[in-house]
Amino acid sequence: MALLFLSNAALFCGASAQDPVLTGTVADTESDRGLPRAHVFIASSMIGTTTDRDGKFVLKGVPPGAHRLVVTMLGYESVHVDTLFRAGKQYEFDFHLKSTAIELEEIVVNARLARRWQRRLIKFTRLFVGESENSNLTSILNPEVLSFTSRLGKLSATASEPLIIENRALGYQIQYYLKEFFHYGITLKYDGEPSFTELVPTDSLEAERWRVNRQAAFAGSQRHFLLSVLAGQVEEEGFEVYRRFSLEPNSSSFTMDSNQLLEPGPSPLERILTFTGFLEVVYTKETEDDNYMRWLRQPEWSRPGPQISFMELTSGPTAIDESGEVIDPYGVKVYGYYAFESIADRVPKEYRPPDWAHR
Repeated sequence: MALLFLSNAALFCGASAQDPVLTGTVADTESDRGLPRAHVFIASSMIGTTTDRDGKFVLKGVPPGAHRLVVTMLGYESVHVDTLFRAGKQYEFDFHLKSTAIELEEIVVNARLARRWQRRLIKFTRLFVGESENSNLTSILNPEVLSFTSRLGKLSATASEPLIIENRALGYQIQYYLKEFFHYGITLKYDGEPSFTELVPTDSLEAERWRVNRQAAFAGSQRHFLLSVLAGQVEEEGFEVYRRFSLEPNSSSFTMDSNQLLEPGPSPLERILTFTGFLEVVYTKETEDDNYMRWLRQPEWSRPGPQISFMELTSGPTAIDESGEVIDPYGVKVYGYYAFESIADRVPKEYRPPDWAHR
């Protein structure tokens, strides 16, 4: 069973006049001079902007809730702040970035080293981009920024620049600021800040394909499930929920009332997700991707069933905001189908199916 630590994700509705407004400056730590063209964005979303020539920015359209505000610029260490933004408020930030020295390694033309790097890139892409149907149309455009370390079966990766990922299955380009990647055995752990932009479809057929694929990527996802719990529509949305004490194949499972998953939080914008053991989440409205069976190394004759995922609280009850965001990015571990779905299956935080507003 594969294990994946997920970066936090959220769902929220479109911008309104009551959305918080974020303003501020980005400056060099040593000179205190404003930095133009720094990238300021909400992680995992399409919401972002760049600083002007004086290093100032204004970011609108940020929905209320818990978000990670990220500031990046080539040649500087990125910074972020996790904040609970409230409706109708204005927030001001003063960021100072430290410059980073770029160390140029000696370039050695060595076919053996090149083949080793290529093998590690193939493995990294399979683990990071994923193995679902969407991954077949998703590619890393600048793999040369990646460096790998592999020892005793442990694979680590770093990136000197943001990874540029083109997803022609869902119609997005992603700038992924990779902070950590580690794989060993059944454990996969990675962390980073993705920023989404929409691609331009080549024709109406591709646009329609993206629309359908985005809805399918959202349906049954962890994001969809948590939003359904908050709305009290778990069964209506096609989920069944069980509690288990173990992930062993023969361990017992017990039907769980989804209304017992949440408790009041420290503020009106937060709820506490709480359960013991493992939460088994079954999504009945879609079957498993055919590639999932191969990912599980199941026999060829195995037939896909409903999508089954498992959730575990890392350090006890964890807070989520009113739009379904796990505030602690490492607050939940996932197994099963949620672990199978990867970068190629992600839609931005603000994505909602067209009919969601009517539910």
